[in-house]
Amino acid sequence: MHPKKARVLDELKIDNPVSVYSDKPFWIFFIAMFIFGFTFLQYFSTVPLYYRDVRLLTELDIGLLMGFNGFFIFVFEMPLIKWLEKPKNSKIKLVAFGLFLVALSFLVLNLTNWAGILIIGILFMTIGEMIAFPFSNAFAVERSKKGRAGQYMAMYAIAFSLSHIFSHNAGMQIIYQFGYEIAWYLITIFALIGVLILLLLKHLLNKEKEAHLKGLKNKKNIAA
Repeated sequence: MHPKKARVLDELKIDNPVSVYSDKPFWIFFIAMFIFGFTFLQYFSTVPLYYRDVRLLTELDIGLLMGFNGFFIFVFEMPLIKWLEKPKNSKIKLVAFGLFLVALSFLVLNLTNWAGILIIGILFMTIGEMIAFPFSNAFAVERSKKGRAGQYMAMYAIAFSLSHIFSHNAGMQIIYQFGYEIAWYLITIFALIGVLILLLLKHLLNKEKEAHLKGLKNKKNIAA
C-alpha cells in the first residue's frame, strides 16, 4: 500500500533562523499580549462579581450578558475579520485598536448608572476581542517564519498563560483595596499602556522594514 502524503502548503527553509529570545520586537509584542490577556480575563473573574454586587444583576441576567458575547462572536466574527483582512491594514494596529476597545469597555462602566451601559461595555469588549485575538495570532505566525516557529508560538501562548496566572488574583486584590470604580480606571490605564506599547512596536517594525528594503537595494546595486 502507498498511503497518500499530505501536501506541503508552506515550505520555507531559513538558512539562519532567528531565535525568539533575540527578537526584541517580538518581546515587546509579548508584553502587550500579557497586558491584553490580563485585561480581557477580568471579564471572567471580577466583572461578573461587579454585575452581581454593584449592578445587582441576577445569575440569569449575568448569563444573558455573557451569552450575548458568544452570540455576537458567532454571528459577526468571520464577516468582520474578512472585512479587516486587507494587505493595507497593519495587524499590529488592528490589535492595538482591539485592545483600545477592551479598555473602553471598562471605562464606560464608571460613566453612568444606566443599566444599558453594561450592554455597551460588553459590546466594546466583544468587538475588541474579535479583532485582537485573530490578528495577534496572525502576527505571531507571520513573525515565526523568520526563525524557529515553535519558539514563537510557544511564547505567544505563554503570554496568555502568565496573564491567566496573575490577572484573576490581581484584579480581586485591586477591588478589595480600592473598590470597583478605581479598579476599572486602573485596568483602563493598564490596557492603554498596552496600546501605546503596540504603537511603539509598529514604529519599530516600520524601521525594521525600511532597513530590510535598504539592504536588498544595496545588494542589487552591488550585484549590478
